[in-house]
Amino acid sequence: MKIGILGAGGIGSNVAVNLVRSGVSNLKIADFDRIDLSNLNRQFYFHDQIGKSKVEMLKENLERIAPDLEIEIIDTKIEETNAKELFDDCDILVEAFDKKEYKKLLIEEFHSSNKLIVSASGIAHHDTDNILTKKFGENIYVVGDFKKGIEEYKTYSPKVLIVASIMANIVMEKGGYYEEV
Repeated sequence: MKIGILGAGGIGSNVAVNLVRSGVSNLKIADFDRIDLSNLNRQFYFHDQIGKSKVEMLKENLERIAPDLEIEIIDTKIEETNAKELFDDCDILVEAFDKKEYKKLLIEEFHSSNKLIVSASGIAHHDTDNILTKKFGENIYVVGDFKKGIEEYKTYSPKVLIVASIMANIVMEKGGYYEEV
C-alpha cells in the first residue's frame, strides 16, 4: 500500500515521521518549497537544512529512522494539471497544503476515487481543546478546529503535532495497518 503526502511542511513532515515510526514503508511525498528558519518550530527539519529542498531533506531524515523505506519524492508544485497524474498510484492521500484552494483541489480531484483522504483544517493558534475529526462521505476525514487558520494566527508545534498525529492514526487505522490483538 502506498501513501501519498501532498505537502512536506508542518502537517506533511510530521504525519510522515509518525507513519514511518509506526512501520509504514511506502511513501510518495511532493512539495516544491525550501526549508526556512521559520519552519523549524513545527516541521521535521534541522537548522543545517535551511535553504534546502523540503522533500529531499525529509527523505534523508526519514531514512535515518528506516533505512529500507521505499520513498518517492517529487520536488514540484502540485497543481490541478498534475495532481491526478502524480498521486493516482497511491492508495491513501494525506492533504498537507497551506492554502485552502489546494485543499479544495485535492478533494475535488480525488473524492470519487474511493481513496482514503485525510486532511487538516484549523491548525493554527495554541488552543488544542477544540480539535475534532469529521468524516465526509465514505472516505474523507478532516482533523483540526475548523476555525483558526494560518492566515490569521501563528502556528505552534504542540497543536500542529497533535493534528498530524491524529491524521497519522487515521491513516494507520483506516488503512488497515494496525494489528488486531
